[in-house]
Amino acid sequence: MRCVAGLRSTTVQDHVALVEIELCGELMIAASAADGERLSPDLIDEVLKVEPEAPAGRGD
Repeated sequence: MRCVAGLRSTTVQDHVALVEIELCGELMIAASAADGERLSPDLIDEVLKVEPEAPAGRGD
């Protein structure tokens, strides 16, 4: 008799893991296409679609 794991519902953790895997893949693609040994921090931010932080307000 062959045992097969039952299907389970998708959880939030699965969704987060899939997003992380996708982002890692995007970084690997960018790294393989880049000149040099490392990606610059600006290029990493661009690949990951990171927005610069807004300057902190004075608390007004």
